[in-house]
Amino acid sequence: MDWPAAASASPQNHRAAPGHRATFGRCVRLFSAFRREGTDPEYFYDLMARDTIAQLGSYVRLDGATIADVGTGLGRFAHALTAAGARCTGIDHDIKELTSLGPPPANTLVASALALPYRTGSVDVCFSSNVLEHVPDPWRMAGEMVRVTRPGGLVFLSFTNWLSPWGGHETSPWHYLGGDRAARRYERRTGRPPRNRYGESLHPVSVSAALAWARANGDVDVVDALPRYLPRWAAGIVRVPGLREVATWNLLLVLRKRSP
Repeated sequence: MDWPAAASASPQNHRAAPGHRATFGRCVRLFSAFRREGTDPEYFYDLMARDTIAQLGSYVRLDGATIADVGTGLGRFAHALTAAGARCTGIDHDIKELTSLGPPPANTLVASALALPYRTGSVDVCFSSNVLEHVPDPWRMAGEMVRVTRPGGLVFLSFTNWLSPWGGHETSPWHYLGGDRAARRYERRTGRPPRNRYGESLHPVSVSAALAWARANGDVDVVDALPRYLPRWAAGIVRVPGLREVATWNLLLVLRKRSP
């Protein structure tokens, strides 16, 4: 997919988003929202979209930026990005997910995150929230995100790491006893299989593997690697092997695409 020429979002010089503060109060609000996901999904997803777009806006100017949303799903992040002034395109492999609430947003494509349908260096920002753990080859997806980002552009990639208390998604915390066992327990208890099936649509991705991939990738510089939902002062957790796998909850990688 090609985009018409546009003014650069100049992410390398932008570092201002007064609407986002990674405080303890924010952490409490997010934890409370997660508890309401099943009973009040509109509240949960709207809060998550607003918080995430504000967080992204602390790294890059969104107004006028061309952004690819990888794993867009229902398009909540895409809607919020568009409202912030971005030109957004989204992809998802599941047509049912894209159309479950009606026609998908404009510039939405059915495609694989492992082979993004965009030309190399075509977007200012490549964005993905909580998708990496759902693909069978996470580092191929991450590499595709880097490929389609222009030099000087930004990759904003977050995922729920397997050994966090929420790593098994709806089967948590029983995933600590094994993904298959957790899935069987969930099915016995609810009478239906989990939506996120271990080994099929849910895969164990670690913080250490993500950091190793990012540091070894010669096409990017690591701008940030931090626990996405925790206060800013908790960023040091990511530097502690072992502890980071459990305490991070959700890892955020912010990467800058290097110039050739």
